[in-house]
Amino acid sequence: MYLSILWHLHQPVYRDPDSGEYVLPWVNFHLTRNYYQMAFLAEEAGFPCTFNLVPCLLEQIEDYCRGKAVDSLQRLLEADPRKLDPTERERLRRFLPPGTTCTDAGETQILALRSFFSPVVDTGRDRDGLLDEQIKVRKKVLPFFRKLWQGGHIELTTSAYYHPLLPLVFDLRVGGETFMPELRFTHPEDGREQIKRGRDYFQRVFGRYPRGIWPSEGGLSLEVAEVMAAEGYAFAVTDENILWKTLKRGPDTSLLYRPYDCRGLTIFFRDRELSDLISFEYWRWPEKDAVSHLLAKLEEKGKGCPQDAICVIALDGENPWAGYRENGVPFLRELYGRILKRTDLTPIFLEKYLALSKSRTELEIVPGTWLGNFSKWVGSPAKNAAWDVLTRTREKCGPSQEMYIAEGSDWFWWFGEENVAEFEALFHGYLKKACQAKKKGVSND
Repeated sequence: MYLSILWHLHQPVYRDPDSGEYVLPWVNFHLTRNYYQMAFLAEEAGFPCTFNLVPCLLEQIEDYCRGKAVDSLQRLLEADPRKLDPTERERLRRFLPPGTTCTDAGETQILALRSFFSPVVDTGRDRDGLLDEQIKVRKKVLPFFRKLWQGGHIELTTSAYYHPLLPLVFDLRVGGETFMPELRFTHPEDGREQIKRGRDYFQRVFGRYPRGIWPSEGGLSLEVAEVMAAEGYAFAVTDENILWKTLKRGPDTSLLYRPYDCRGLTIFFRDRELSDLISFEYWRWPEKDAVSHLLAKLEEKGKGCPQDAICVIALDGENPWAGYRENGVPFLRELYGRILKRTDLTPIFLEKYLALSKSRTELEIVPGTWLGNFSKWVGSPAKNAAWDVLTRTREKCGPSQEMYIAEGSDWFWWFGEENVAEFEALFHGYLKKACQAKKKGVSND
């Protein structure tokens, strides 16, 4: 049986539309702690991973590498420790390992800085050494991914530019029939443009076009699949929930572990159970036990499947590692090493699998996401109000880069949750900027 593992790397646009400052530090944090680590471990093991790199993340990484990105946490890391007030020190302490007791401002600063690095990075001992290493690692990340991809060591895919939930952008009504927004957002031309721009930006960064796409939030519909194929994509990866909704039946591994053709686009459906075990469960387990459990699951699921069956495991490649020992390094080494020793499992790139297996089952998918339905992005009072604001602004101001940013899925995911002031401010800030550009007669499209 074949196995493909896809790591999805994404952060929404944290850049304030007016000041240009980054209001949250997560691109900065993951850049040196997780992105470099993931490429490093794949190369070290010789394991053929697939990495999905979202264009708006690439854009922000380039900002940090060029010194254009500024965030308030980085300022605290670089500040004179003697001038840090108690609130600033407390903010830095949130990045210290659990149970760490430290009252010295300078030591707190150093420990916080160390949390920005993976265990695979050999860091300096003093603050200036850590800051120098931070700059070096930032600048290594994209060239490292490029080198590994060009050398055939990893596979790269991408998403639409600003991570829009494409079925809802194409036609909001696919989100459901009950308690929907007052207004109907219907702009397939925006979705197509984000698909096209994302592919072009990816090509500029990495030197060639990607063949595969992870639809943002796993969101697919017939219309979206058709446009993806027309824009040059050969395959997409999404969640098995869409398959079972389409077939109107319960899970069946023999149906899951195969590719499907939808309007000229090959679709792979991920194994949700195995993906979620890595995302949410195995951090609690000893590494050897976790990998043994995963391999036993794969062996059991593969019984009765043809030799050319393929299991796809696809998940977030950033956030799970915070719970794992040593940021997931021992687990990933154990995972890659044990899989490579198996004779009954062949890790493979999705594009390579397409060339090996020509069999496709035609499928007219129903709209869905990695959660199955769209309720996490539309249907609540706060989310519906945001969609209505987006719709009114789009009708008034037309398409623009700022509008495309506001169409990103992350804003709608968080609307209605607690402590999301930064997300709300960014969403409304970009809509306001879109209107200002329209009034000035400036096209940002």
